[in-house]
Amino acid sequence: MDKSRRGLQLAFSLLFGLWLPCCLTQTTPSNAATVTPTPSLTPQPQSEQIKVRLSGYPRKHNEGRVELFYKGEWGTICDDDFSITNANVLCRQLGFVSATGWTHSAKYGKGQGKIWLDNVLCNGGEKSIEFCKSRGWGNSDCTHDEDAGVVCKDERIPGFMDSNVIDAHVDENKVEEVRLRPVVATAKKKLPITEGVVEVKYKDGWAQICDAGWTIKNTHVVCGMLGFPHERKVNKNFYKLYLERQKNIFHIHSVACTGTEVHLAACPLEFNKPNATSSCQGGMAAVVSCMPGPLFMQNSGLKKKLKTSSNVRLKGGARLGEGRVEVLKDNEWGTVCDDRWNLQSASVVCRELGFGSAKEALTGARMGQGMGPIYMNEVKCLGQEKSIWNCPFKNITSEDCQHVEDAAVRCNIPYMGLENSIRIVGGRSNYEGRVEVQVGSKWGTVCSTGWTTKEAMVACRQLGLGYSMHAITETWYWDSSNVTEMVMSGVKCTGNEMSLSQCQHHKTVNCQKAGAKFSAGVICSETASDLVLNASLVQETVYIEDRPLHMLYCAAEEDCLSKSAAKANWPYGHRRLLRFSSQIHNIGRADFKPKAGRHSWVWHACHGHYHSMNIFTHYDLLNANGTKVAEGHKASFCLEDSDCQEGVSKRYECANFGDQGITVGCWDLYRHDIDCQWIDITDVKPGNYIMQIVINPNHEVAESDFTNNAMKCNCKYDGHRIWFHNCHVGDAFSEEAERRFEKYPGQLNNQIS
Repeated sequence: MDKSRRGLQLAFSLLFGLWLPCCLTQTTPSNAATVTPTPSLTPQPQSEQIKVRLSGYPRKHNEGRVELFYKGEWGTICDDDFSITNANVLCRQLGFVSATGWTHSAKYGKGQGKIWLDNVLCNGGEKSIEFCKSRGWGNSDCTHDEDAGVVCKDERIPGFMDSNVIDAHVDENKVEEVRLRPVVATAKKKLPITEGVVEVKYKDGWAQICDAGWTIKNTHVVCGMLGFPHERKVNKNFYKLYLERQKNIFHIHSVACTGTEVHLAACPLEFNKPNATSSCQGGMAAVVSCMPGPLFMQNSGLKKKLKTSSNVRLKGGARLGEGRVEVLKDNEWGTVCDDRWNLQSASVVCRELGFGSAKEALTGARMGQGMGPIYMNEVKCLGQEKSIWNCPFKNITSEDCQHVEDAAVRCNIPYMGLENSIRIVGGRSNYEGRVEVQVGSKWGTVCSTGWTTKEAMVACRQLGLGYSMHAITETWYWDSSNVTEMVMSGVKCTGNEMSLSQCQHHKTVNCQKAGAKFSAGVICSETASDLVLNASLVQETVYIEDRPLHMLYCAAEEDCLSKSAAKANWPYGHRRLLRFSSQIHNIGRADFKPKAGRHSWVWHACHGHYHSMNIFTHYDLLNANGTKVAEGHKASFCLEDSDCQEGVSKRYECANFGDQGITVGCWDLYRHDIDCQWIDITDVKPGNYIMQIVINPNHEVAESDFTNNAMKCNCKYDGHRIWFHNCHVGDAFSEEAERRFEKYPGQLNNQIS
């Protein structure tokens, strides 16, 4: 484009910059049939909602070629006049807080089809790219060599539900919804529905599929998209008698799935012509029977027989059937790199874990970053494999991948209807409020006695709202409901249940504080933090120091020594201290922030700053049967970002009464040489022990995963020297390796018997 034309645009931009915000809502849409060779200086509001997605290679969940869905067709944006302002609008439309950059010249590959927009000029405040100025829809002088891309900041807008994913390229105008309609009376009452007539949404109702030529591969696809890993034979004779008496509308004449598709719409389908008779010659309505995974099975006998994979798991997901993919190798868990990660590979993982096919294949550590090894890269499943371990993949070198590229999945799960028996009321948003549950036909409140983060986590999961940020025990300020009766009390959850009714609770309501203002409440969130201790650093930095008592007055005031120190002949003598460094990483998807407000923080003279959490870690030395041999030291911390991974900025600092917390992708380091970073082992006898550190032990702050909060080491102490061995985070080893750890016979490699 020549300079005079760019100057003209700049002049127009300045001229309309003041006028446009106040007049935007009154702008008359341009005539779509009128095509002009110069940029239109009016926005292009449309009656249909414009969809945006990121495509191309090597795209991530937060970067890629921009594609817009308009008039039933996906197309691209030309990079002429593209700017960071345009990128900001697009990133917000995709659910990210902002853009960090944009790309030109088809960096993510050339798109196909239409180039929908050219010479796009946003002012930055638009809610959608369609409200920015441009040449008009479909009016462009570009080729796909000029396709624009964006790089969005990897931080989601709170509460934004839609997510940009690597999706199945299917025409959803053909088949959007699929269901099983049960015909057996007992099956109608139980969820999940595992057997019935296959029906697709058609106009304002439901239509059937002719089963002429129907194969087990078709059944496999239908069961997968409904959340079931396997299929089983169905008694067609029974259904034939029933269906002959029914009026059927056959919308789809034939289906020819290969069995690896994740949605029926991705299979070759033959539709009945509008004017043709809707008969199904030589066949009847398609019927399928699916086998649920163990989590969703009603029959407890079958549940025991059905086993899911023991060397694949999902971590860090807010909902059932989603999470970071982790695989077990040589008794240690590791992650999968997202290069070439797609729905076929994700579906293999989902099915082997007892879920259906994959709904989404997520890249870029969307479910948080793992710790430890990365075992697989460029996984290339065909879709029919029994396990991801049966798929071709490349072994990893440190140059290939980092944990910012950890792959994740969202699996299809069966509809259980659990969200219909719980609701939250009175909050300022859909994520805040008092919990009300349905017991029988009656709605009522839940007793808040014993209501903790674990119970609140289950409530948020049942509501489909992600994680619990806070468990509320007084909800008088949310009293906007006419429901006053308490219908559930004594709730005690492990934290893994799908609904509150699956947790332990009283058969008869018994609550000490039965008033409505003391009923339980929650604040839920789509994201949460996840703290993990660097186990290898503990092992590398451990040593013993005999520290003179005259240097420990401050530590004694802060209760960092064992009780016997009070009987010592101060200031003479010394205490024997087991010292080590603690490096605590936040690998979750939200910053870790203290629950207490700064008005309640405590000044610690030894460290010269405020501590925002009274008990942040437990340091313990245990013998073989789990008894503490050194008094557990409950350390309080000032939380700050000591350092961060590349591309992440520090946000929290202890100095000058600053904000406290740990940013996603950062870590807080407490060095071995600072006060109280120890266990007082003065009274400990020589022997084999287990050293244990637990972060956030009281679950005071919500995390996406509490199983990785503990770290253990085998410990050998000969009275003079100490050795740590096998230091690992609580969920890093296989069950077998963990059992061997607990039976620790002694450290042979140190030649100490």
